[in-house]
Amino acid sequence: MPRIAAAQTPEFREDVDAAFAYALEVIADAQAQGADLLVFPEGYPQGYLTQEGPARRQALNLAGPAFAAILARLPQPGPTVVLGLIEEDHGALFNTAAVIAHGRLLGRYRKTHLLAGETCFTPGPDTPAFEAAGLRFGINICYDTNFPEAAQAVAATGATLLVCPANNMMPRPTAEAWRDRHNPIRGERCRETGLWLISADVTGERDGRIAWGPTAVLNPQGQVVAQLPLDQPGLLVFDLPGQAA
Repeated sequence: MPRIAAAQTPEFREDVDAAFAYALEVIADAQAQGADLLVFPEGYPQGYLTQEGPARRQALNLAGPAFAAILARLPQPGPTVVLGLIEEDHGALFNTAAVIAHGRLLGRYRKTHLLAGETCFTPGPDTPAFEAAGLRFGINICYDTNFPEAAQAVAATGATLLVCPANNMMPRPTAEAWRDRHNPIRGERCRETGLWLISADVTGERDGRIAWGPTAVLNPQGQVVAQLPLDQPGLLVFDLPGQAA
């Protein structure tokens, strides 16, 4: 059975070097535990930057030398990595999840449903599927999971797992209101589609904002079957039953 993993990380903002130094430690830990697939949060290396200037300064072109240098630092062999990041392509910015294996880019998913505060991003046009250790999966990024059609598009590819990079660093009142709502909403998507789901989120506090997570695995019945503590970084590792390995 495939072994899936998700990282609940501190928030890094405009410090890509520090973010990747931390990521390499997480990847080594996941590799040591035999993970086939490892998920990082939304916008992980640059931070969840939604203002045009900072987002554009920190954006990565996935065909460019900066991203090639990042790929070269990743261990081989190692788990397939789903890495949330800010992408630049032909002048447009995207909230993207890059899928990386064996030191190369397999593909990307660009967030389809954007919040009102994400006007600097262009919505993605499609929902590709990927494979790791015989496991077929697709991606919804954070707010995407509020829309049944986003998960249904993943299920239509023949995937059995929905991967959800998220970043829920919010003003404290908003975070408190949403603290216990993320998993129930994601559970609805699981019940509607029959998909498993794994999420990865940030945790920490800054400038009146707080993030708890959750980083969790939900089964096709929408039940939480594994979850990290809400208030600390960690690595969640889970053996996905009933799947080809």
